[in-house]
Parts: sequence; C-alpha cells; structure tokens
Amino acid sequence: MTATTRRIVLARFCDGPPVAEDFRIEEAPMPEPRAGQFLVRNILISVDPGTRSRLSGKPSYIPPLKLGATVGAFSIGEIIESRHPDFAPGEIVSLADGWAEHVIGDPRGFVRRITDRRLPLATWLGVLGVSGMTAWFGLHRVASLKAGETVVVTSAAGAVGSAAGQLARLHGCTVIGVAGGQAKCDWMTGVAQFDAAIDYKATGDLSAAIAAAAPKGVDVLFDNVGNAMIDQVIPLMRQNGRIVVSGQVDAYNSDESAVAGIRNTRAFITHRLMMQGLVVFDDLPNWGAAETAMADHMVRGELAGRWEVLPGGLEATPEAFAGLFRGENTGRRLVRLAPDPDDFPKDTS
Repeated sequence: MTATTRRIVLARFCDGPPVAEDFRIEEAPMPEPRAGQFLVRNILISVDPGTRSRLSGKPSYIPPLKLGATVGAFSIGEIIESRHPDFAPGEIVSLADGWAEHVIGDPRGFVRRITDRRLPLATWLGVLGVSGMTAWFGLHRVASLKAGETVVVTSAAGAVGSAAGQLARLHGCTVIGVAGGQAKCDWMTGVAQFDAAIDYKATGDLSAAIAAAAPKGVDVLFDNVGNAMIDQVIPLMRQNGRIVVSGQVDAYNSDESAVAGIRNTRAFITHRLMMQGLVVFDDLPNWGAAETAMADHMVRGELAGRWEVLPGGLEATPEAFAGLFRGENTGRRLVRLAPDPDDFPKDTS
C-alpha cells in the first residue's frame, strides 16, 4: 500500500459560480483506521450542486467548509483495511467523506453497504443514492402524493428532478417537467416518459406554458431551483396543493440579500397551500425499503437512471464541479478514480 494519498481541498472561498482555481490537490499521509473504523479506496466520487452552499464561508443548514479542508462529497469505494468486526476488506460501501482517493469509514456516520449487484455501481450515487432518496421522500413523505394528481418538477432533467418525475409517473400522476434546452426536454418526454416538458430557455412566459400543460392546475410542485421559480407556479396551484422545496440551485451562487423573494403568498390562505423543505438524512432509517423499491423499478425497466461518469481521476473533479453551474451535466455527475469491481454490471453511460 502506498504511504500517501491525495485529496482536494478548498483553496479560496467561492465568489459567484465556482471555478477550478477555487480548489487544489494536496498529497497527504495515508489515513489509518482506528478501532471501529475502516479504510476505503474510492472508486467513484460525486460532484453535487448542493456542495456550493458550503463554499462561501457562510453558514447554511450545515457548517461552511474551512479553507484547507477536504471538500465534502458522496463516494463509493472498496474497503481495503478494516478494524471493525462487521465490515470486511472487499466490501463495497457508499460514504460522504469527500473528494479524496482514500477515506476513513466510520459506521457512526453515513455508511451504506452496497450488496445489490443487479445494477451498475454508479446507480448507487444517483437514483439509488441521495438524489433518488430525496425524490422518494420528497414525494411520499412531504407531498403525500396521490394517484391522479398533476405534478410539476423543476430542474427535471437533473439527478433529483428526473427521479422525482418518474416516481410520480409510476404513482399514476400527470408529470410536467421544466428544464433548460431541447435535448433535456426530449429526454424527459422520450426516455423518462413525462407527459410534457417545458424548455424555460425557449418560452417567453413560463407560467403560461405550465398553465397550458396543466389546465386544471397543479397539485404538487417539486422544486429544485428556488424562489423565483416557485413564485411563478404558486398562482397555478390547486386547493390543498403542496410545494416541496428540494433544492435552490439558482441561489447557490448568490449573496443571501440578492436571493429572490416570494410574493404570491395570498394563495397559501385562499388555496390552503403547504410548502415544506426536506433534508433527506432525516429519513435515513427508512432508506432500505426505498432503495429496494427503486432498484426493482430499474431492473424492470420502469425507471431510467440519469448520470454521467467522467474520466480523468481526481484532477478532473474541480472542473467537473464547475461545469454543473454552466449547465453542462446530464443528470448525476460522477468522476471515476478506479475501475468498477468485476461483479457489477458494466456502466455504459
């Protein structure tokens, strides 16, 4: 085993959209597991828009990242050394310890064993990972989704949005997706089988376009974008409509004072609307059943994953992350650090 490993740290606080120069690669001593821990060699690491909220040095729902600290991220890797009696070398696990070639796993934190070999490994960082779980619990717990309802999903070609739209369709709902670009819209109506897709970049009046696609109104808005988008949909909501606040990608690069507000609040009274956010780790005890149900949907061809795996190793990660904010990604964006184990299906993304 090599005596050192590499990691990516925050070199300077982000001001506006992140760029690769905000980060640097450092060599560090190989971490050593203590009793009850294990050492993991990462195979895939994720780059996620939500990470941006930690990179400005300002508080969010989780503490901001300090300069020189490893950038947090989800990853999948193989245990190569263990000092925990229940985890053995060779096991594949998902962790949340950051952009690094090697990390320490500790079951007191976020650790998910990956034992289902029916789907490519990357699936467990997308549809069967945090993205898919956010969609599942946002719809089922927060929105209390009912068959026959009309659901609007924003950023609907992304990792969370594409899962949410497809789960709503499988639940017997009419699904309208909003995304930027014709290719994304074609994917939503073709592969994901949404009932309608709206290219917000090409339409002059987004509210009118949504109203035309949902003439009876909207029961559930699953929003991944932010307040300006929510405010356009509120007047279209039906009585007892629910708004799920899943993400705020429009606000991640803005100072809090510049974030758009919500004006159409009267409808919360007149139409008895509900708006609620979620942090999916609140639902962690119930992930197992949701993962199994979604994996079964994928194996049966009822649910399409949407991810891309970029080559280039650790060096490719900062630019892969910056590209998220230029709209370059197609679903969940991952970076490959090592080959997949032989007993997983080949990833053809």
